[in-house]
Amino acid sequence: MRAVVQRVSSASVEVDGQVVGAISEPGLLVLVGVTHTDTRAEAARLAAKLWGLRVLHGEKSCSDVSAPLLVISQFTLYGDARKGRRPTWQAAAPGDVAEPLVDAVVAELRGLGARVQTGVFGADMKVALVNDGPITLVLDM
Repeated sequence: MRAVVQRVSSASVEVDGQVVGAISEPGLLVLVGVTHTDTRAEAARLAAKLWGLRVLHGEKSCSDVSAPLLVISQFTLYGDARKGRRPTWQAAAPGDVAEPLVDAVVAELRGLGARVQTGVFGADMKVALVNDGPITLVLDM
């Protein structure tokens, strides 16, 4: 699993012109990509890492201050553009593998007590955010 984590002041995601997920206070926007060999154990590790990641103001974590997370699936995190000009997506897991694992990350976060908003798996999403810092990290599980 791969995640791009951004500390944000606010963030939202729209599908077909409708906001489907939003956070309006400081927290994390998390883009999650899944590859073929990922498992529920990696989803649980990613959730725990996100919940405890100390990147909020004052070196606090979401768990310290009950900050919200907006989690959005993003298969393009496994894009490979090393050759030519057109990326390949071969390392990205197909939807029937990826969707349950993205859902597992969300479920694990909620089980830890997190307030989580989400996008819509496989949809054409418009993401808006105010990156705070800016702080952006790439996590590989």
